[in-house]
Amino acid sequence: MEKKGERGETSAEHTEQEKKDKKKRSNEEIITELEAALQKAQEEAQENYDRFLRTSADLENYKKRVAKEKADLIRYGNDELIRELLPVIDNLERALSHADAEGNEEGIRSGLEMTLQQFFGVLQRFGCTPICAEGECFDPNRHEAIMEQATGECDPGHVVSELEKGYLLNDRLVRPAKVVVAKAHVDTEENPESETE
Repeated sequence: MEKKGERGETSAEHTEQEKKDKKKRSNEEIITELEAALQKAQEEAQENYDRFLRTSADLENYKKRVAKEKADLIRYGNDELIRELLPVIDNLERALSHADAEGNEEGIRSGLEMTLQQFFGVLQRFGCTPICAEGECFDPNRHEAIMEQATGECDPGHVVSELEKGYLLNDRLVRPAKVVVAKAHVDTEENPESETE
């Protein structure tokens, strides 16, 4: 019977040993798997870090390129406008030289009018247009009132005359028109104080 008991103990020990071996193998497999996963994660982290460094370098290069382009644009942005204005200057110089030589007032006037039209054409090609103010209702966003004038020709609050033209650049105000605005016409006999204003 002891043999049977010994055999039972041996098989129990053997089973216990197998369990330990399996557990040991299973732990070793887990460690191997974890080491492989760690190695893979480290490689991915290194790839991501390298990608980050390349992207950062690309971003810095982009910023430098944009800054240079912006500086060039500011420095040379008016190149096309100046090229368009040079013929206008040439025509004004020609008009002045003809004025000195001939003394022909009608020819000079005609030449200056053509040059002025050419100048307005250049401004319009670049999106700059004059503001028509005379006869319009006063708009503080587009007009600058220099003075008020009592008149029966215009309704109160309307522009009587334009002292200096205003200009828009692509619907953005460059310079407001300086204008005289009509005020209510008051008889001087009824209100003598209005004369002092």
